[in-house]
Amino acid sequence: MLLPCTSIRVAMISLLVTSFAMAASGYHVIKTYKLGGDGGWDYLTFDGSSRRLFISRATHVMVIDADSGRSLGDIPDTPGVHGIALAPDLGRGFISNGREGTVTIFDLKSLKSLGKVKVGDNPDAILFDPATNRVFTFNGHSNDSTAIDAAKGVVVGTIKLDGEPEFAVSDGKGEIFVNLEDKSQLLALDPNKLAVKSRWPLAPCSEPSGLALDGKNRRLFSACDNKMMAIVDADSGKLITTVPIGEGVDAAAFDPETNLAFASCGEGVLIVVREDSPNKFSVAENVPTREGARTMALDPKTHQVFVVTAKFGPPPAPTPEQPHPRHTILPDSFVVLVLGK
Repeated sequence: MLLPCTSIRVAMISLLVTSFAMAASGYHVIKTYKLGGDGGWDYLTFDGSSRRLFISRATHVMVIDADSGRSLGDIPDTPGVHGIALAPDLGRGFISNGREGTVTIFDLKSLKSLGKVKVGDNPDAILFDPATNRVFTFNGHSNDSTAIDAAKGVVVGTIKLDGEPEFAVSDGKGEIFVNLEDKSQLLALDPNKLAVKSRWPLAPCSEPSGLALDGKNRRLFSACDNKMMAIVDADSGKLITTVPIGEGVDAAAFDPETNLAFASCGEGVLIVVREDSPNKFSVAENVPTREGARTMALDPKTHQVFVVTAKFGPPPAPTPEQPHPRHTILPDSFVVLVLGK
């Protein structure tokens, strides 16, 4: 049956709207937790067993209830804190203190410090590898990784990386992956032998920071400074494809139930990437957040994403020590944004 022109236009518009709805992720900001407090921030870590969110804040770690935003505690004396790693079966957590080159070990229940361990220079990313029961720090200034026996709290060795490490992920089966920001490379590490197994170029992706893993399909997602995400085969290092992302990216995450990857970008957008198949990827949506929301954590149960930011003032005057100073953070403007459907 032939349709009149108006009916055809309506049908086409309806089809386009339906197609867009199918393609869009549906993510948006559903909650805002106003936390305030002083200092910058870096990594976020979500603990699914206790539903707590750990937030690095320059010299301490804030701990909040992920569902309400209520403060649950604070871990002090973490100068230059970058990241937080959790070992739930051991009842311990680990914090990388960049300014003093140490890791704080703390009790997961009480949040009390159990002591510090000296590691490399400027430990940044940190993770717990369940396959070896070791904690690994990735040290930005000494260009190496320090391995710590998580149960004993002692250093067991160092891996030379020959580049500046950023984010890292463990597959939980005896392999760790880490981005080298200055070399635009992705490394595969052996956490047992404390050795580099493979070194893969990420071109055309440059200055990678965030890294996430699809363990089932063995796909790595490297979020890069030149506004693209490189998707790499975790076994061969082959570049599968790249997808466009926003400016000022820092973190990446992957949700194995929804097959969605995320990149949080400082320009104020969360990029949602859909994995249609192990070799087919597309940007599902660019979700507005706020300027400065560069780091994130994923709740794989609710599929919610947490990002943090604040309001900014003008930067201070340049100095020889800081020729390009960062913008000032306005007092008590720090917030957590919760994104969901």
